[in-house]
Amino acid sequence: MAKKEKLKKELGLFEVFTISTGAMFSSGFFLLPGLASHYTGPSVFVAYLVSGILILPAMFSIAEISTALPRSGGAYFFLDRSLGPMIGTIGGLGTYFALMFKTAFAIIGIGAYAAIFWEVPIKTIAIMATLFFMGLNLIGAKKSTGLQNFFVTFLIIVLGAFIFDGLYNIFFTERLDLPRANEHFSPFFTNGFEGIIITAGFVFVSYLGLTQIASVAEEIKNPERNIPLGMLISLTVTSLIYFLGIFVMVSVIEPSEFANDLAPAATAVKKLFTWMPGNMGAYLMTGAAMAAFASTGNAGMLSSSRYPFAMGRDQLFPPLFSKVGKKGTPVPAIMLTTGFILFFILVLSEEGIAKLASTFQLLIFMFINFSVVVFRKSKIESYDPGYRSPLFPYMQIAGIVISVVLIAYMGWMAILFTAGIVLIGAIWYKFYARVRVKREGAIFHWFALLGKYQYSELESEFMSIIKEKGLRQGDPFDETIIRARITHAEKDTDLEHLLNYVSGIFSAEMHVTKEVLKKEFLVATSIDPALVIPKVSVLYAKNEGIDHPSLHIVFSESGINKPIVKNGISSEDYINVFFFLVNPSNEPRQQLRMLSRLIDIIERENFVSEMLELKSQREIKEYLLHNERYITIQLLPGTIQSEMIDKQLKEIKYPADVLVALVERNGTTFAPNGNTRLLKNDLLTIIGEPKSINQLYDQYLQV
Repeated sequence: MAKKEKLKKELGLFEVFTISTGAMFSSGFFLLPGLASHYTGPSVFVAYLVSGILILPAMFSIAEISTALPRSGGAYFFLDRSLGPMIGTIGGLGTYFALMFKTAFAIIGIGAYAAIFWEVPIKTIAIMATLFFMGLNLIGAKKSTGLQNFFVTFLIIVLGAFIFDGLYNIFFTERLDLPRANEHFSPFFTNGFEGIIITAGFVFVSYLGLTQIASVAEEIKNPERNIPLGMLISLTVTSLIYFLGIFVMVSVIEPSEFANDLAPAATAVKKLFTWMPGNMGAYLMTGAAMAAFASTGNAGMLSSSRYPFAMGRDQLFPPLFSKVGKKGTPVPAIMLTTGFILFFILVLSEEGIAKLASTFQLLIFMFINFSVVVFRKSKIESYDPGYRSPLFPYMQIAGIVISVVLIAYMGWMAILFTAGIVLIGAIWYKFYARVRVKREGAIFHWFALLGKYQYSELESEFMSIIKEKGLRQGDPFDETIIRARITHAEKDTDLEHLLNYVSGIFSAEMHVTKEVLKKEFLVATSIDPALVIPKVSVLYAKNEGIDHPSLHIVFSESGINKPIVKNGISSEDYINVFFFLVNPSNEPRQQLRMLSRLIDIIERENFVSEMLELKSQREIKEYLLHNERYITIQLLPGTIQSEMIDKQLKEIKYPADVLVALVERNGTTFAPNGNTRLLKNDLLTIIGEPKSINQLYDQYLQV
């Protein structure tokens, strides 16, 4: 099987925040507020806050699935693996085009705002900006988000100054009446509750960028922390800026002028930044607007290009688009996306395209909320989100209802457009993708009546994702390796005898019988195909009588015969290395993460031959530990580490988060305690956090 192309993980929390925030600030702040006030009057700033609240269910659902399945393609990948490739194709194509429409509209905004002060052709500037963003994205996501960081930082500083200056003038000077007495706020709700809901739907497009981060989830470091935290910070900051910024606009601009103003931020700043010389305030706000459109355009190029990449990797799109270039970026997918965006810039001029795009996104949000329900109810153990949506399933039901209501308020044109995209996606799947794809979604695991259609490789795929994500903070993998029992089997040992022996040892240590453990070790599960590796066997068990993870490793130089089954084919293999892992039954996903880490180690080249060559328990255990999480120090006379000789462990100052896990002395390995006195030539195995291990390396081993 060909190895799937993978993207570099180089995006941190700040990049998550800037991609998400940058994708939200453009038309929502600089173009739409005045137009939106047609529907609800001066309460338009409240409608923005309501819209931010209404996107919360989709945000929580996307955050959960993204931490479980951090894969490029975002909504496409989620829908494909939950509801099947048919819905995945529809969702992927639709979201891809919706993102490109919004990106093209934002890039045109760069030229439009530049034209306020300079005589430049709008579309020429837009084309040049598109090619510039293409170049950045070809270089790499980190380079692209470096510019994104600058855009968003500059934007937040300018808008923060605008809000501060506006609120100061409104509440603390006599230049303007207080808002409660200002005629701009009466009547406050021009169309009542219905007006607020219609406006919230109209400006909903302003928040759609929040979820774009899911499409680059595969490139995010520590996704289980950075995705939900980055999205939540982004939504909080953006909602406050929208709420306070548009409140300032309503306060300082005449209602009749505001309702027809396509650049209300620039108009408001002329009445506020009086302490700046000339038109400097207007220039500054125009620069912020261009930065906003540029950040949306850049983030849109980055995220939308991952859709053809992910769909090509899954054979729903031509495989050419799954290729990754030398810089670790999906070059063909970026080139295709650039071509489409240039086409839209040259051909399309309707500003309402953003409204049409948001309608389809609302449909996708409805599917995604349903996907969380499907994944949870499917009981797939390898679905292992690091973040779980609160108030399940009520949050998801609320999200589905919100999508239906807002779509209804979007009008028939938007609904017909969405239906057209669904039809195109269905036709593409039927005539191109269906013959190439043999999988089904998690929904077939949910309904028992559909069990015969379960896609057996789904759990294996999810296991591979768990392996890529690695261990979660607090998973006791290193401690389990250190405590592991190691046995060398005799030549005539068979599998039955070995199972009895290992189960008996675990039974003596745990509150579980040997027979129960032996039965658990032999139970076949859906993740077993992912654990089949030549000459190695990984057997595992869970039971409520097991109070902590424990590992027993057995070596057999001659090999022990064991039947194996993979892809429905039965055969036999002679096993040289057995791993028996037991875990508490209340931590099934922790066991999966530990198994995945073991498989990651076992898949090293020449693993079996190298393991069989190791002589001491210390060498074996060090081989199985994270390289960056341990260090071996020998106490040799005449070296800096000799200061530890003839001292008890409790007398030696080590960094707080390290542990002297093993001591090898005269060929014998043992676990020390605080009273253990260290002797000349002792070999210490110290485990801990990488930063502290590096500190010990610099202190004792660096030449």
